[in-house]
Amino acid sequence: MRRRLVTSLVSASCCALGLAPAGPPLPARLADTGGGSQLITAEAPDAGSTTGTLTWWDLRHGRWTAAGTAPARFGSGGLVEGGEREQGTNTTPAGLYDLPFGFGIEAAPAGTRVKYRPVKESSWWCQDNDSRAYNRWTDPLPADCRASESEHLVSYRTQYAHALVIGFNYRHPVRGRGAGIFLHVNGKATTAGCVSVPPDAMAEILRWTDPSRHPHIAIGTAGGATALVRH
Repeated sequence: MRRRLVTSLVSASCCALGLAPAGPPLPARLADTGGGSQLITAEAPDAGSTTGTLTWWDLRHGRWTAAGTAPARFGSGGLVEGGEREQGTNTTPAGLYDLPFGFGIEAAPAGTRVKYRPVKESSWWCQDNDSRAYNRWTDPLPADCRASESEHLVSYRTQYAHALVIGFNYRHPVRGRGAGIFLHVNGKATTAGCVSVPPDAMAEILRWTDPSRHPHIAIGTAGGATALVRH
């Protein structure tokens, strides 16, 4: 009887102080995490936000544990459901995506295990809807891909010092939906639709990412139509 009373008093005190027991970690509340044991979550407060939080998680012994966290930036147009995104809107696509490979102008951080492509003067990301190389790394730029509709990767020395490709619209590209969505180093402000983090966090994420554990990234908001956790 005494133990039950003490427990009740402690619970009541915690609630009064705003110290309610923490719920399950974010990945445990998602409908899908990609089936692997590594997950990155990029969460903004709402669809109009351009900043939020990026956390990388490990699943060990059936429990998700945060391995690191960093402030994140999103597209200047906010976030939109990936299947409804339109190219050129500067929106970050909400959804769950794989991470096909890494790349960078600088050498891969020591310990990097993902496939990592060095950016050269001849490296481009084709964003030309009329090209057969749409939403693909190309080296060099193919004749059917207009430079004016593509990214010359070496031109973004800060942002693409280190990066991971986000598999949005990548496996089976839909023309007009968008191309060149990456997790990369912060530039001066918001992104054109990518997710960005400080340089030390990007280097740590590359060292942490293990292809054998099938890592994915889940992008979304705290609530609304683009929420990471949907009821």
